[in-house]
Amino acid sequence: MKRKIGYLFQFFLIGSLLSCVNAPSSEDNFNMSNVIPWCIVPFDVLERSPSERIQMLKEMGFDKYAYDWRDRHLDEMGEEFKLAQSNGIEVASVWMYITEGNDTIGTLSPSNERIFEILRESRIKTTIWLSFGDNYFEGLSHQLSVEKGTEMIKYIYDRASEMDCEIALYNHGGWYGNPNNQIEIIKAIETDKIGLVYNFHHAHDHIDDFSNLAKNMMPYLSVVNLNGMKKDGPQILTIGKGDQEKAMVKTLIDLGYEGPWGILGHIETEDVRKVLARNLKGLKSILD
Repeated sequence: MKRKIGYLFQFFLIGSLLSCVNAPSSEDNFNMSNVIPWCIVPFDVLERSPSERIQMLKEMGFDKYAYDWRDRHLDEMGEEFKLAQSNGIEVASVWMYITEGNDTIGTLSPSNERIFEILRESRIKTTIWLSFGDNYFEGLSHQLSVEKGTEMIKYIYDRASEMDCEIALYNHGGWYGNPNNQIEIIKAIETDKIGLVYNFHHAHDHIDDFSNLAKNMMPYLSVVNLNGMKKDGPQILTIGKGDQEKAMVKTLIDLGYEGPWGILGHIETEDVRKVLARNLKGLKSILD
C-alpha cells in the first residue's frame, strides 16, 4: 500500500511549514501529486465524456483519480482507462459495490463481473475500493457477519490478486461501515495487503470517538477521503465549511498518517470541476 504523499495545489503554493501550532501542517504531508479526486464520474452535471474528464484532470493539475461509476458508464470505462494511461493519469482505484441477492461467491453481479473484465483487458494495476450494501449483513449476528464478510472479501481479494490489483475496504454505512468490523475481517483473512479507505462523508457517527477509532485504523489506512464535517450537518459539505474536519485531519497527522487524501465531487447538480476547486481551496484553509 502506498503511504507516502505530499500536497501542492494548482492555485496555492505552500513553500514552508505552516506556523500555526494547532493546524494540521507539514510541507511533506500534502502534495497535489497524491490528492485523489473521488466521485467525479456520475456526479457531474456536465456529464463529461472520458476524454473531457481526463482533460479536466490534467488542466487542474491532478495525476491520478478514483473511478466510481453507474451501469451507464460501463461501456466507456475501458476507453477511459486507456485515455488515462496515455495521458499519464493513474487510475488509483475503482469502486465495487456488493449486495445481497446480486453477488455471491463464484458469481458476482453482471456489472461487477464486467469490472473485472475491464480491469483484465486494460491491464491496469489499481485498487478495488470494496463496499457492501446494508442488506448483505441484514439479520446476522456480529460473528456471522464477520464470517460472511470474510468469505466474500477473500474471494474478491483472490480475484484481484490474479491481475496484480489490490483491494481496500470502503466504509459506506451500516455494520460494514464500522472500520473496527472491517479490521476484524482483515485479521481473519491474515494478510497485510488489504487496506482501509476511510470516508469522512460516511463518518458522522464516528466524530465523538474519532481519536480512538483513528488509532485502531492507522496500521491499515490506505486513503482518507475528506469532507466538511458537522455533527448534525449535511452528509456532503465543502472542506473547510465544517467545524470538525480540521481536528480530525490533525488527529490523523499526529498519529503519523501521511496520506493520500481524497477530495470529493459528489454533487450531481454542479460542474464537478467547480466542486473540486472549492474543496482544494477548503483543504488549504484547514491547513493555514
